[in-house]
Amino acid sequence: MTDTNKGIEEEVARAFVNHYYHLFDNDRFSLSTLYNPTSLLTFEGQKICGVENISNKLKQLPFDQCRHLISTVDSQPSSMAGGCGGILVFVSGSLQLHGEDHPLRFSQIFHLIPVLQGSFFVHNEMFRLNYG
Repeated sequence: MTDTNKGIEEEVARAFVNHYYHLFDNDRFSLSTLYNPTSLLTFEGQKICGVENISNKLKQLPFDQCRHLISTVDSQPSSMAGGCGGILVFVSGSLQLHGEDHPLRFSQIFHLIPVLQGSFFVHNEMFRLNYG
């Protein structure tokens, strides 16, 4: 990979992460625009498929207000059949829930697939709280 491609991949990953967590913290209902019917979320071991099911899961989380504090964002190029130019994004950070004193550590992975020039959807996502 050239340095130029690495810069674009990291730029896209960072922009996506900023956008995703801004929506999650401020307008969780809008997250549905980032998924498509083939999207798959694994949330704490529970597999959820499709825009509607993923959106419902995120809306039904047992808290209304939160703030994500991102510690790291790592990214790699990915390709499926046909070399689609996807990006794998790994995020670690803390989740501060409203009214709680201690933040929760989490890790999250996104597999982004391009759909239009400059636009991506979340094909795969995995989320885990980190205990210990």
